[in-house]
Amino acid sequence: MPSLRLTAPGHPPTVYHLFKKITSLGSGPDNDLVLPDPLVVDGFAIHFDGQMYTVLAPKRSEFVVNGKKRGKHKLTHEDKLVIGSCELRFAMMEDIAAVEGEAAETVADLDAYTKLFEFSDRLMHVRDLAELLDALMDAVIAITNADKGFLILAEGESLDIKVARNLKAENIADAVSQLSDSIIAKVVRSRKPVIISDAMRDDEFAAAKSVMQLKVSSVICVPLLDRGKLLGLIYVGNDSIRELFEQDTLRVLTVFSSQASLIVANAILLNELRVDNKRLNERLEQLRFGEIVGTSPPMQQVFRKVEKIAPTDISVMITGETGTGKELIAREIHNRSPRVGKPFITINCGAIPENLLESELFGHVKGAFTGAVTNKQGKFQAADGGTLFLDEIGEMPIELQVKLLRAIQEKVVIRVGDTRTEAVDIRILAATNRELEKEIAAGRFREDLYYRLNVVAVELPPLRVRGDDVLVVARYLLARYSREYDVKVKGLSPNAAVAIRKHSWPGNIRELENRIKKAIVLCESTVIGPDDLGLTGDVLPQILTLADAKDKFQRDYINEILSLNNGNRTKTARDLGVDPRTVFRHLEKESDDGSPGDLPLDVT
Repeated sequence: MPSLRLTAPGHPPTVYHLFKKITSLGSGPDNDLVLPDPLVVDGFAIHFDGQMYTVLAPKRSEFVVNGKKRGKHKLTHEDKLVIGSCELRFAMMEDIAAVEGEAAETVADLDAYTKLFEFSDRLMHVRDLAELLDALMDAVIAITNADKGFLILAEGESLDIKVARNLKAENIADAVSQLSDSIIAKVVRSRKPVIISDAMRDDEFAAAKSVMQLKVSSVICVPLLDRGKLLGLIYVGNDSIRELFEQDTLRVLTVFSSQASLIVANAILLNELRVDNKRLNERLEQLRFGEIVGTSPPMQQVFRKVEKIAPTDISVMITGETGTGKELIAREIHNRSPRVGKPFITINCGAIPENLLESELFGHVKGAFTGAVTNKQGKFQAADGGTLFLDEIGEMPIELQVKLLRAIQEKVVIRVGDTRTEAVDIRILAATNRELEKEIAAGRFREDLYYRLNVVAVELPPLRVRGDDVLVVARYLLARYSREYDVKVKGLSPNAAVAIRKHSWPGNIRELENRIKKAIVLCESTVIGPDDLGLTGDVLPQILTLADAKDKFQRDYINEILSLNNGNRTKTARDLGVDPRTVFRHLEKESDDGSPGDLPLDVT
């Protein structure tokens, strides 16, 4: 089995077998492997994940492996570690004459350890749980020379036979009928291995009904334990040869079972994670609305509205803050409409210079202006038969809005520099983060165009009001970009999840996506923390006591009503239903605190 051979000045060489998931090393007496050098700090550890052994140094410490300084290293056979004045040689299979004066292992033991090493090496290439367990039992049968072997795993309060194999590495049918209930029951109760060389003459089991019916000869049954918890049993037997199994066989199989327990525990955990991941992916598919993820009531309301309006040709105005996913909603409307399969054309009205926007929308003919060297179709012609998405429509110049209105109403366009009309069959979707009603009042947006575009309005809620959607979206983006960038980031730390939930996300999903991308690329761990996301304490909202929160709300609300009343304290007090002195005291306190006190006060 894997071991470390320790050599230190003034001390005889010793060998320590690695049989635990985590083996601690240091000079302190509480370590699993005590290093006889008082200058060595505690905190060194060797971690076994079911496949590899990894040496880890404590913070601000390091070790030397094969002549190179390391803080972390995956061990391979014959690696030499130096910690302080101590030298440790790692061996996957212990050398027979490793320690002077130590008795050599028997040939049978060596063969058993070789099988264990081969089995452990095979695990590097096996990912399927069923294949792994079959390989485990084939190795056990080879070690013990049994003619059949069974792997029994605990599932809740019951035991289930997962593998039943014979000497030819074939599956055994009707496995339940070939096991002794009495022997299994004893191992389950005692958590200790049982060896029976001749069951028919054994004082304890000879009278057992299952032993008599099976005519059992030789049996070994050992428990698989993980930190005291029963994972299952390894049961091997031979019905024709008595005295087949001896104490040496039991000892080797017990050692093997210790290693197998770690392997099986990790394999089961990995399998459970795969099952959970599959369930999560299935659940995520249920939560997805096309490319959009969300379960909050505001988003469900948006999804229901999209389902109703998508099959029609009605014009839709999509509103919401920057980064809320307006284009995704527009694409989903198109994808759920009869126009799916036809062009979906997007134009950002705020990203194109004013003098080029008309040409981008309607096209131009050769010679229409300097640089127009060929005829060019516009977005309207490109979207013919499909959908045209006018993003940031509130940025469109007022002069061009007239031509856009005509094109939408008459379904014809005229290229710049041309006089001929071209018919187009398109559906118009528009989006803006501006309040177009205010733009209309200010004379910057045409009211008739607004009502032509805004037949149905879809308002996207900001991320900060979508509750736990922020975590669902974060995990979706994490999985997506981990695959895209081929980075093995497994998830979010609990503190990162809390930080994501608390952040107000002024940039909405676009900001979240940006932070997730950066964290995936720069994270030095497999788990993303709040620092990786840049969500430290100074960017998280301040948490106030309930009393302070009430006081802040009251101050802000009085200021808001004062502003609406142009600073008239008496009217403000009447609107709020309080004594005017309350408003006066508020203003005096604001002035004393250095807070805004420059409202145009009118005491009449």
